[in-house]
Amino acid sequence: MRLLTNLLSKAALSSMILTAPAMMSGTTPSDAGYNLRHKTGAISYFTSSVIKKFVDRPTVVAMRAVPIAVDAPYSAISSVVASATASAAAPAAVATMAVPAAAATAAATAAAAAPAASAADAKAAELKMVIRQAAMIYTAMDLQDCGLDPKAFEYAWRGYHNLVKKGLVHKRAVLSICDFSQSSRNRRMYVIDVQHRKLLYRTFVAHGQNSGDEYASEFSNEPDSYKSSLGFYITQKTYVGRNGLSLRLNGVDPGYNDMAMKRQIVLHGSSYASERYMEDYGNLGTSLGCPALPSEFSGRIIRAVKDGSCLFIYHPTQQYLDNSTVLHG
Repeated sequence: MRLLTNLLSKAALSSMILTAPAMMSGTTPSDAGYNLRHKTGAISYFTSSVIKKFVDRPTVVAMRAVPIAVDAPYSAISSVVASATASAAAPAAVATMAVPAAAATAAATAAAAAPAASAADAKAAELKMVIRQAAMIYTAMDLQDCGLDPKAFEYAWRGYHNLVKKGLVHKRAVLSICDFSQSSRNRRMYVIDVQHRKLLYRTFVAHGQNSGDEYASEFSNEPDSYKSSLGFYITQKTYVGRNGLSLRLNGVDPGYNDMAMKRQIVLHGSSYASERYMEDYGNLGTSLGCPALPSEFSGRIIRAVKDGSCLFIYHPTQQYLDNSTVLHG
């Protein structure tokens, strides 16, 4: 009886081995007329030695060909492994996200800085253009032969250009310059027809009595200082006072001459600003801070420059040249 049972077990096991490939491929011997005897190709793992190996060893247990359900403990372990993997990957993901964030911040900073850099470049290019233009006009008009300092004209042209851009100059055809780097014995006031590149007037001009004697060297914006004030002015309306026809001046250089109206700084004529006075006393006379002109020419000059033209009082005082908002506007 035991021998018969053993033989039946071996026969069953042999049958399972023969049908395993069909089970793995999802077909049975009856599917699609399948018949091993009709199989033309050799089946490498269906050899007699393989069958004998499994048949002669009854301890071999046949395994089911269907998937085995995953037990709960294994699923828990898989979850833990997956969680640990995700945790390990998290810093890398954060780092990966941080790189684009940093790049975006840098890009935003660069984008914000770009307009400022572009504006600075445009301003520098504009300044170079204005300086070149000033040099051309200075040379074309032979202003060096008239004694006008080239730097005085360059700074005058720069400030004039900036004031025109701001709409503060209403009479653009005329630019006046008092070159206080020169001796008061020189004809150091220049009235220029900008439109036609023509020198209209060149005459004497007095400075404030506390600014110096022959040369002006000290300047102030303070009332009762009796000093001249540097910088740019816009001419206003005329009036007739104790010095005859006079012209009010509005100082537009903050901190340097913006007290001009309060100080009653005006352009006027005076006998002490004449060549005859200089011949009698050795030097031109001085004022209470006003740019005073020879009486015989003052009326014509005042009428030429009144009502919104630009007047510049120049001296190579570095503190002013470095800090004037008109020059650097």
